Amino acid sequence: MRASVHVADVGVRSALTLTRKPPAPGSIAGLRNAEVGIAAPLGPSLMPKPQFGRAAFIGFWEDDDAIERFIAEHPLASHFAGGFHVRLDPLRAFGSWPGLPADVPANRSVEHDGPVGVITLGRLRASQAPRFFRATAKAEGAVVDAPGLTWATGIARVPKIVSTFSLWESTKVAATYAYGNRQPAHPDAIAKSEAKPFPRQQAFIRFRPYAAQGHLDGKNPLAAEALRV
Repeated sequence: MRASVHVADVGVRSALTLTRKPPAPGSIAGLRNAEVGIAAPLGPSLMPKPQFGRAAFIGFWEDDDAIERFIAEHPLASHFAGGFHVRLDPLRAFGSWPGLPADVPANRSVEHDGPVGVITLGRLRASQAPRFFRATAKAEGAVVDAPGLTWATGIARVPKIVSTFSLWESTKVAATYAYGNRQPAHPDAIAKSEAKPFPRQQAFIRFRPYAAQGHLDGKNPLAAEALRV
């Protein structure tokens, strides 16, 4: 399995249309699962402010050839051509999600030399939404200033899915933010969800980025040079 994340500023009308419903598995050659949503900057506010003109697509694919064909040929991909996309190889996963193979390692200590990407995915229980947003506001406030963070965004199609995508300099700095005691907001959020789950389904997946292209706000969040390790 391979994954790709595509983010682009497409205008409010197009973004709302593109994120209305994700393509079904198999409706695009090699697509195992897809999620779409409106992007939102991460920060300490209780409710992230959506960037209504910025759309995001997360795809789980059979292989890299499927991503290549999608980018080169599919009309949906053309809407994201003016933005940024990154291709990802899974390193470890906690939880389950459609399209995510069960044999991806769950071991937290899996190491990788070079940058990593992290995707979080969740389907909220409506009754737990207030608890979720209170807990994640603190965690998202901490991530903005976390050492080693390269770039991050929230992605949501409420109430169907809440997600984040972040890029980090290394597995060490990503794991330190997620589980370390120096910035306890994220570990605290994990503990609260374990005690009384926020979502009815969730997955936390760490990836090795192996290709990146394009830009957002005039910058490439993960320049090609960063991948040459």
